[in-house]
Amino acid sequence: MTDKVEVSSVKSLGDFLTFCRVPRLLYSGQKGFACSLDAERWTLHAHWLNPHYRRVHSQAFLAHQSGKVVGRIEAQMFKSIVPVAASPAQFGCLDAIDDPNVVAALVRAAENWLSRHGADLIQGPFSPSCNSEVGLLVEGFQAEPMIFMPWHPSYLGRMLDDLGYTKIHDLISYRYDVDESDRSTSATIANRPEWRKRLKFRSFRIGETSSDARIVVDIFNDGWRGNWGFVPLDLDKYEAMGCLLRHFVTQDHSFIIELDEEPVGFVIVAPNTHDLTADLGGRLFPSGAFRLIRRIMDCKFRSGRLDFFGLRQKLHRTATGGAVTLAMIEEVRARSRKVLFEFIELGWVLDDNFGMRRAIEITSARIDKIHRIYEKRLGGVTPNTEQAAQTLVT
Repeated sequence: MTDKVEVSSVKSLGDFLTFCRVPRLLYSGQKGFACSLDAERWTLHAHWLNPHYRRVHSQAFLAHQSGKVVGRIEAQMFKSIVPVAASPAQFGCLDAIDDPNVVAALVRAAENWLSRHGADLIQGPFSPSCNSEVGLLVEGFQAEPMIFMPWHPSYLGRMLDDLGYTKIHDLISYRYDVDESDRSTSATIANRPEWRKRLKFRSFRIGETSSDARIVVDIFNDGWRGNWGFVPLDLDKYEAMGCLLRHFVTQDHSFIIELDEEPVGFVIVAPNTHDLTADLGGRLFPSGAFRLIRRIMDCKFRSGRLDFFGLRQKLHRTATGGAVTLAMIEEVRARSRKVLFEFIELGWVLDDNFGMRRAIEITSARIDKIHRIYEKRLGGVTPNTEQAAQTLVT
Protein backbone atom coordinates (compact mmCIF):
# COMPACT_ATOMS: atom_id res chain seq x y z
CA MET A 1 0.00 0.00 0.00
CA THR A 2 1.34 3.40 -0.96
CA ASP A 3 1.94 6.08 1.64
CA LYS A 4 -0.80 8.57 2.39
CA VAL A 5 -0.93 11.74 0.31
CA GLU A 6 -1.33 14.83 2.46
CA VAL A 7 -2.53 18.01 0.76
CA SER A 8 -2.23 21.24 2.73
CA SER A 9 -2.98 24.89 2.03
CA VAL A 10 -0.09 27.24 1.36
CA LYS A 11 -0.11 29.58 4.35
CA SER A 12 3.39 30.56 5.44
CA LEU A 13 6.30 32.22 3.63
CA GLY A 14 8.11 28.90 3.73
CA ASP A 15 5.14 27.22 2.04
CA PHE A 16 5.11 29.91 -0.64
CA LEU A 17 8.82 29.54 -1.38
CA THR A 18 8.39 25.77 -1.64
CA PHE A 19 5.37 26.22 -3.93
CA CYS A 20 7.50 28.30 -6.31
CA ARG A 21 10.27 25.68 -6.34
CA VAL A 22 8.10 22.61 -6.96
CA PRO A 23 8.75 22.25 -10.72
CA ARG A 24 12.49 22.41 -10.11
CA LEU A 25 12.28 19.88 -7.28
CA LEU A 26 10.29 17.41 -9.39
CA TYR A 27 11.50 17.84 -12.96
CA SER A 28 15.16 18.85 -12.89
CA GLY A 29 17.21 16.82 -15.32
CA GLN A 30 14.33 15.92 -17.64
CA LYS A 31 14.89 16.87 -21.27
CA GLY A 32 12.85 19.90 -22.27
CA PHE A 33 12.63 21.29 -18.74
CA ALA A 34 14.57 24.35 -17.62
CA CYS A 35 14.53 25.94 -14.17
CA SER A 36 13.03 29.41 -13.97
CA LEU A 37 14.77 31.82 -11.64
CA ASP A 38 13.31 31.81 -8.15
CA ALA A 39 13.04 35.62 -8.20
CA GLU A 40 10.97 35.50 -11.39
CA ARG A 41 8.64 32.88 -9.88
CA TRP A 42 8.18 35.03 -6.77
CA THR A 43 7.14 37.94 -8.98
CA LEU A 44 4.64 35.73 -10.81
CA HIS A 45 2.99 34.07 -7.80
CA ALA A 46 3.28 36.57 -4.95
CA HIS A 47 -0.07 38.22 -4.25
CA TRP A 48 1.60 41.44 -3.24
CA LEU A 49 3.62 41.66 -6.46
CA ASN A 50 1.26 40.38 -9.17
CA PRO A 51 -1.80 42.65 -9.71
CA HIS A 52 -3.75 39.65 -11.06
CA TYR A 53 -4.43 38.46 -7.53
CA ARG A 54 -6.48 41.57 -6.79
CA ARG A 55 -9.07 40.22 -9.21
CA VAL A 56 -9.47 36.77 -7.71
CA HIS A 57 -9.94 34.78 -4.55
CA SER A 58 -7.31 32.06 -4.64
CA GLN A 59 -5.75 29.26 -2.66
CA ALA A 60 -2.56 27.33 -3.38
CA PHE A 61 -1.94 23.77 -2.18
CA LEU A 62 1.07 21.52 -1.65
CA ALA A 63 1.08 17.72 -1.63
CA HIS A 64 3.43 15.72 0.62
CA GLN A 65 4.10 12.01 0.74
CA SER A 66 6.50 10.34 3.14
CA GLY A 67 7.66 13.78 4.24
CA LYS A 68 8.58 14.93 0.72
CA VAL A 69 6.94 17.52 -1.52
CA VAL A 70 5.34 15.64 -4.41
CA GLY A 71 3.10 18.21 -6.08
CA ARG A 72 1.23 21.50 -6.11
CA ILE A 73 -1.90 23.16 -7.50
CA GLU A 74 -3.70 26.50 -7.25
CA ALA A 75 -7.43 27.27 -7.38
CA GLN A 76 -8.93 30.69 -8.08
CA MET A 77 -12.32 32.32 -8.48
CA PHE A 78 -12.71 35.68 -10.20
CA LYS A 79 -14.44 38.24 -8.01
CA SER A 80 -16.32 40.34 -10.56
CA ILE A 81 -14.74 39.91 -13.98
CA VAL A 82 -15.87 36.89 -15.99
CA PRO A 83 -13.41 35.65 -18.64
CA VAL A 84 -14.95 35.72 -22.13
CA ALA A 85 -16.99 32.53 -22.72
CA ALA A 86 -15.04 30.81 -19.93
CA SER A 87 -15.57 29.84 -16.31
CA PRO A 88 -14.56 32.20 -13.51
CA ALA A 89 -13.50 29.09 -11.55
CA GLN A 90 -10.03 27.97 -12.57
CA PHE A 91 -7.05 25.86 -11.56
CA GLY A 92 -3.40 26.30 -12.39
CA CYS A 93 0.18 25.44 -11.44
CA LEU A 94 -0.51 21.71 -11.54
CA ASP A 95 2.76 19.83 -11.08
CA ALA A 96 3.23 16.39 -9.57
CA ILE A 97 5.26 13.20 -9.53
CA ASP A 98 4.20 10.26 -11.66
CA ASP A 99 1.56 8.98 -9.24
CA PRO A 100 -2.20 9.12 -10.05
CA ASN A 101 -3.03 9.25 -6.34
CA VAL A 102 -1.02 12.45 -5.92
CA VAL A 103 -2.60 14.10 -8.96
CA ALA A 104 -6.11 13.04 -7.88
CA ALA A 105 -5.51 14.40 -4.38
CA LEU A 106 -4.33 17.77 -5.69
CA VAL A 107 -7.17 18.08 -8.20
CA ARG A 108 -9.72 17.14 -5.55
CA ALA A 109 -8.37 19.84 -3.23
CA ALA A 110 -8.82 22.49 -5.95
CA GLU A 111 -12.28 21.18 -6.89
CA ASN A 112 -13.49 21.14 -3.29
CA TRP A 113 -12.21 24.66 -2.65
CA LEU A 114 -13.93 25.98 -5.78
CA SER A 115 -17.15 24.09 -4.98
CA ARG A 116 -17.27 25.80 -1.60
CA HIS A 117 -17.06 29.10 -3.49
CA GLY A 118 -20.08 28.19 -5.62
CA ALA A 119 -18.35 26.87 -8.74
CA ASP A 120 -19.93 24.24 -10.96
CA LEU A 121 -17.37 24.25 -13.78
CA ILE A 122 -13.59 24.24 -13.42
CA GLN A 123 -11.20 25.12 -16.24
CA GLY A 124 -7.45 25.40 -16.59
CA PRO A 125 -4.59 25.39 -16.14
CA PHE A 126 -4.10 29.15 -15.92
CA SER A 127 -0.86 29.80 -14.07
CA PRO A 128 -1.96 32.13 -12.74
CA SER A 129 -3.88 33.93 -15.53
CA CYS A 130 -4.63 33.93 -19.24
CA ASN A 131 -2.04 36.71 -19.56
CA SER A 132 0.67 34.59 -17.91
CA GLU A 133 1.30 30.87 -18.48
CA VAL A 134 -1.60 28.92 -19.93
CA GLY A 135 -2.31 25.28 -20.59
CA LEU A 136 -0.77 21.90 -19.89
CA LEU A 137 1.93 20.65 -22.24
CA VAL A 138 0.65 17.69 -24.30
CA GLU A 139 3.10 17.77 -27.25
CA GLY A 140 6.70 18.93 -27.54
CA PHE A 141 8.04 17.53 -24.28
CA GLN A 142 11.63 17.49 -25.56
CA ALA A 143 11.48 20.78 -27.47
CA GLU A 144 13.87 23.49 -26.37
CA PRO A 145 12.57 25.28 -23.26
CA MET A 146 11.28 28.81 -23.73
CA ILE A 147 10.65 31.75 -21.42
CA PHE A 148 7.09 31.89 -19.98
CA MET A 149 6.19 28.50 -21.50
CA PRO A 150 5.22 25.94 -18.84
CA TRP A 151 6.68 22.45 -19.09
CA HIS A 152 4.91 19.30 -17.89
CA PRO A 153 5.69 15.59 -18.08
CA SER A 154 3.58 13.49 -20.45
CA TYR A 155 1.74 11.62 -17.70
CA LEU A 156 -0.08 14.67 -16.31
CA GLY A 157 -2.37 15.01 -19.31
CA ARG A 158 -3.29 11.32 -19.20
CA MET A 159 -4.07 11.56 -15.51
CA LEU A 160 -6.35 14.56 -16.02
CA ASP A 161 -8.19 12.58 -18.70
CA ASP A 162 -8.67 9.74 -16.20
CA LEU A 163 -10.11 12.21 -13.67
CA GLY A 164 -12.86 13.27 -16.05
CA TYR A 165 -11.27 16.37 -17.56
CA THR A 166 -11.89 17.10 -21.24
CA LYS A 167 -10.23 19.36 -23.79
CA ILE A 168 -11.62 22.84 -24.46
CA HIS A 169 -8.85 24.29 -26.62
CA ASP A 170 -5.30 23.63 -27.67
CA LEU A 171 -2.77 26.45 -27.74
CA ILE A 172 -0.24 26.02 -30.51
CA SER A 173 3.34 27.32 -30.49
CA TYR A 174 5.37 27.48 -33.69
CA ARG A 175 9.14 27.45 -34.13
CA TYR A 176 10.60 29.65 -36.84
CA ASP A 177 14.25 28.96 -37.60
CA VAL A 178 16.07 32.14 -38.60
CA ASP A 179 18.62 31.79 -41.40
CA GLU A 180 20.77 34.13 -43.47
CA SER A 181 17.98 34.73 -45.97
CA ASP A 182 15.93 36.35 -43.20
CA ARG A 183 18.77 38.71 -42.43
CA SER A 184 19.37 39.66 -46.06
CA THR A 185 15.89 39.69 -47.59
CA SER A 186 14.11 43.05 -47.83
CA ALA A 187 10.53 43.44 -46.68
CA THR A 188 8.00 42.94 -49.48
CA ILE A 189 4.73 44.18 -47.94
CA ALA A 190 6.00 47.41 -46.37
CA ASN A 191 7.98 48.28 -49.52
CA ARG A 192 5.04 48.01 -51.89
CA PRO A 193 3.90 51.42 -53.23
CA GLU A 194 0.42 51.08 -51.72
CA TRP A 195 1.86 50.47 -48.23
CA ARG A 196 5.20 52.30 -48.21
CA LYS A 197 3.84 55.58 -46.85
CA ARG A 198 0.99 54.09 -44.83
CA LEU A 199 2.88 51.55 -42.70
CA LYS A 200 5.46 52.51 -40.08
CA PHE A 201 7.21 50.54 -37.34
CA ARG A 202 8.14 52.58 -34.29
CA SER A 203 10.45 51.00 -31.72
CA PHE A 204 9.79 51.36 -28.03
CA ARG A 205 11.40 50.07 -24.87
CA ILE A 206 9.13 48.17 -22.53
CA GLY A 207 8.81 49.63 -19.05
CA GLU A 208 9.95 53.15 -19.93
CA THR A 209 7.45 55.31 -21.83
CA SER A 210 4.06 55.58 -20.12
CA SER A 211 2.33 56.86 -23.29
CA ASP A 212 3.52 53.80 -25.23
CA ALA A 213 2.46 51.58 -22.34
CA ARG A 214 -1.08 52.95 -22.56
CA ILE A 215 -1.10 52.42 -26.33
CA VAL A 216 0.01 48.80 -25.95
CA VAL A 217 -2.59 48.04 -23.26
CA ASP A 218 -5.36 49.72 -25.28
CA ILE A 219 -4.51 47.81 -28.48
CA PHE A 220 -4.21 44.53 -26.59
CA ASN A 221 -7.60 44.92 -24.88
CA ASP A 222 -9.28 46.02 -28.11
CA GLY A 223 -7.76 43.28 -30.23
CA TRP A 224 -8.21 40.38 -27.84
CA ARG A 225 -11.58 41.27 -26.23
CA GLY A 226 -13.54 38.70 -28.24
CA ASN A 227 -11.12 35.80 -27.69
CA TRP A 228 -12.04 32.84 -25.57
CA GLY A 229 -10.88 33.26 -21.97
CA PHE A 230 -9.96 36.93 -22.40
CA VAL A 231 -9.48 39.03 -19.26
CA PRO A 232 -8.62 42.73 -19.71
CA LEU A 233 -5.00 43.69 -19.22
CA ASP A 234 -4.51 46.49 -16.69
CA LEU A 235 -1.78 49.08 -17.00
CA ASP A 236 -0.35 48.00 -13.65
CA LYS A 237 -0.14 44.37 -14.82
CA TYR A 238 1.66 45.46 -17.99
CA GLU A 239 4.04 47.63 -15.99
CA ALA A 240 4.73 44.74 -13.61
CA MET A 241 5.62 42.59 -16.59
CA GLY A 242 7.78 45.44 -17.88
CA CYS A 243 9.76 45.56 -14.65
CA LEU A 244 10.83 41.98 -15.31
CA LEU A 245 11.42 42.21 -19.06
CA ARG A 246 13.02 45.63 -19.39
CA HIS A 247 16.43 44.20 -18.44
CA PHE A 248 16.30 41.91 -21.50
CA VAL A 249 13.97 43.51 -24.06
CA THR A 250 15.65 46.27 -26.08
CA GLN A 251 14.20 48.53 -28.75
CA ASP A 252 15.23 45.93 -31.29
CA HIS A 253 12.75 43.49 -29.72
CA SER A 254 9.58 45.62 -29.56
CA PHE A 255 7.74 47.94 -31.88
CA ILE A 256 4.37 49.61 -32.45
CA ILE A 257 2.76 49.33 -35.90
CA GLU A 258 1.23 52.51 -37.28
CA LEU A 259 -1.20 52.58 -40.20
CA ASP A 260 -1.90 56.04 -41.60
CA GLU A 261 -0.23 57.46 -38.46
CA GLU A 262 -2.62 55.57 -36.14
CA PRO A 263 -1.22 52.89 -33.80
CA VAL A 264 -2.98 49.67 -34.81
CA GLY A 265 -0.71 46.91 -33.51
CA PHE A 266 2.35 46.05 -31.48
CA VAL A 267 4.89 43.27 -31.05
CA ILE A 268 7.11 42.35 -28.11
CA VAL A 269 9.68 39.61 -28.67
CA ALA A 270 11.15 38.43 -25.36
CA PRO A 271 14.68 37.01 -25.45
CA ASN A 272 14.72 33.50 -24.04
CA THR A 273 16.26 33.92 -20.60
CA HIS A 274 16.72 30.15 -20.34
CA ASP A 275 19.63 30.62 -22.77
CA LEU A 276 21.44 32.46 -19.98
CA THR A 277 20.10 30.77 -16.84
CA ALA A 278 19.91 27.06 -17.69
CA ASP A 279 22.92 26.16 -15.56
CA LEU A 280 22.02 28.35 -12.55
CA GLY A 281 19.48 25.92 -11.11
CA GLY A 282 17.02 28.75 -10.49
CA ARG A 283 19.31 30.43 -7.94
CA LEU A 284 20.89 33.86 -8.17
CA PHE A 285 22.93 33.56 -4.99
CA PRO A 286 25.69 33.32 -4.02
CA SER A 287 27.30 33.54 -7.49
CA GLY A 288 24.46 33.25 -9.98
CA ALA A 289 23.67 36.98 -10.04
CA PHE A 290 27.18 37.93 -11.15
CA ARG A 291 27.22 35.30 -13.86
CA LEU A 292 23.80 36.40 -15.12
CA ILE A 293 24.75 40.10 -15.22
CA ARG A 294 27.85 39.28 -17.23
CA ARG A 295 25.81 37.22 -19.69
CA ILE A 296 23.15 39.92 -20.06
CA MET A 297 25.88 42.41 -20.92
CA ASP A 298 27.15 40.03 -23.59
CA CYS A 299 23.57 39.63 -24.93
CA LYS A 300 24.22 36.05 -26.03
CA PHE A 301 20.63 34.92 -26.58
CA ARG A 302 20.10 32.04 -29.01
CA SER A 303 16.34 32.34 -29.18
CA GLY A 304 13.32 34.44 -28.40
CA ARG A 305 9.55 34.26 -28.11
CA LEU A 306 6.91 36.47 -29.67
CA ASP A 307 5.56 37.08 -26.20
CA PHE A 308 3.01 39.81 -26.75
CA PHE A 309 1.11 40.77 -29.89
CA GLY A 310 -1.97 42.85 -30.54
CA LEU A 311 -3.93 44.11 -33.54
CA ARG A 312 -6.94 46.42 -33.52
CA GLN A 313 -10.28 44.61 -33.71
CA LYS A 314 -11.35 46.56 -36.82
CA LEU A 315 -8.50 44.94 -38.78
CA HIS A 316 -9.38 41.36 -37.85
CA ARG A 317 -10.48 39.20 -40.78
CA THR A 318 -9.81 41.96 -43.30
CA ALA A 319 -7.42 42.19 -46.23
CA THR A 320 -5.77 45.20 -44.62
CA GLY A 321 -5.33 43.30 -41.36
CA GLY A 322 -3.78 40.38 -43.22
CA ALA A 323 -1.30 42.71 -44.90
CA VAL A 324 -0.43 44.35 -41.58
CA THR A 325 0.10 40.93 -39.96
CA LEU A 326 2.40 39.77 -42.76
CA ALA A 327 4.31 43.07 -42.58
CA MET A 328 4.69 42.54 -38.83
CA ILE A 329 6.18 39.08 -39.39
CA GLU A 330 8.55 40.53 -41.99
CA GLU A 331 9.63 43.22 -39.54
CA VAL A 332 10.39 40.61 -36.88
CA ARG A 333 12.49 38.72 -39.43
CA ALA A 334 14.29 41.90 -40.50
CA ARG A 335 15.20 42.75 -36.93
CA SER A 336 16.95 39.40 -36.63
CA ARG A 337 19.89 41.15 -38.31
CA LYS A 338 20.59 42.93 -35.04
CA VAL A 339 19.23 40.41 -32.55
CA LEU A 340 20.86 37.33 -34.16
CA PHE A 341 18.41 34.75 -32.81
CA GLU A 342 18.77 31.23 -34.15
CA PHE A 343 15.03 30.69 -33.82
CA ILE A 344 11.88 32.47 -32.65
CA GLU A 345 8.88 30.85 -31.02
CA LEU A 346 5.44 32.16 -31.99
CA GLY A 347 3.07 31.03 -29.32
CA TRP A 348 -0.37 30.91 -27.75
CA VAL A 349 -2.32 30.57 -31.01
CA LEU A 350 -5.76 29.09 -30.35
CA ASP A 351 -6.42 25.95 -32.37
CA ASP A 352 -9.46 27.53 -34.05
CA ASN A 353 -7.70 30.82 -34.94
CA PHE A 354 -7.20 29.72 -38.52
CA GLY A 355 -6.42 33.19 -39.84
CA MET A 356 -3.41 33.63 -37.58
CA ARG A 357 -2.32 30.04 -38.07
CA ARG A 358 -2.31 30.46 -41.86
CA ALA A 359 -0.32 33.69 -41.62
CA ILE A 360 2.31 31.94 -39.49
CA GLU A 361 2.43 28.71 -41.48
CA ILE A 362 3.15 30.40 -44.81
CA THR A 363 6.47 31.52 -43.27
CA SER A 364 7.60 27.85 -43.02
CA ALA A 365 7.26 27.88 -39.23
CA ARG A 366 6.48 24.47 -37.76
CA ILE A 367 4.48 23.37 -34.73
CA ASP A 368 6.84 22.99 -31.79
CA LYS A 369 4.62 22.69 -28.70
CA ILE A 370 0.94 22.24 -27.88
CA HIS A 371 -0.57 23.22 -24.52
CA ARG A 372 -4.10 22.08 -23.64
CA ILE A 373 -6.83 23.78 -21.64
CA TYR A 374 -9.21 21.41 -19.82
CA GLU A 375 -12.56 21.60 -18.07
CA LYS A 376 -14.73 19.49 -15.80
CA ARG A 377 -18.22 19.81 -14.36
CA LEU A 378 -18.19 19.82 -10.58
CA GLY A 379 -20.71 18.17 -8.34
CA GLY A 380 -20.65 14.92 -10.25
CA VAL A 381 -19.12 11.60 -9.29
CA THR A 382 -15.35 11.74 -8.97
CA PRO A 383 -13.58 8.73 -10.53
CA ASN A 384 -13.10 5.99 -7.97
CA THR A 385 -9.38 6.08 -7.20
CA GLU A 386 -7.45 4.32 -4.48
CA GLN A 387 -6.36 7.59 -2.95
CA ALA A 388 -9.92 8.36 -1.79
CA ALA A 389 -9.13 6.59 1.45
CA GLN A 390 -5.54 7.77 1.59
CA THR A 391 -5.76 11.55 1.22
CA LEU A 392 -5.81 14.04 4.04
CA VAL A 393 -6.50 17.68 3.19
CA THR A 394 -5.53 20.14 5.91
